[in-house]
Amino acid sequence: MSDTAPAPTPAPTPADGRVYIDKQSPKAYHALVQTSEAVRATAADAGLDRQLVELVNLRVSQINKCAFCLDVHTRAALRAGESTQRLDTLAAWRDTELFTERERAALALAEATTVPADDAAQESAYAAARRVLGDDEISAVIWVALTINAFNRVSILSKHPVRAARP
Repeated sequence: MSDTAPAPTPAPTPADGRVYIDKQSPKAYHALVQTSEAVRATAADAGLDRQLVELVNLRVSQINKCAFCLDVHTRAALRAGESTQRLDTLAAWRDTELFTERERAALALAEATTVPADDAAQESAYAAARRVLGDDEISAVIWVALTINAFNRVSILSKHPVRAARP
């Protein structure tokens, strides 16, 4: 999900010939940003705190290997109060005791949304989510995962660069 940060400015002539699709088709990109804003409000209305939303954004971006979104949402998670220890271990969340049952359910559901071809994992994730999340929370987690998946594809296919942070 977008952190409503502006899309990166394209290089004058990308060496690899990529098209920054967010810049090439701004109306479509703006519609995706509007969707992201609606999903953020839906998540808040469902009671999902910003840290959990950012954990979902990051886990999905890890699976998709989207460097740009990982950069954006790591900073957003830190601003939301997330710890570096939990961010450092997020890729192995099942192997730690750092995440609550509710967070685990949301992460599993986000993973199943991102890789939907694994029916067994999807059914297991949904059953776990059912035990600890309400209908509004389940819907919100799925929408957060769907939206960040879309932003991942925009950034991956456009090859948005990750720039070094300024000191």
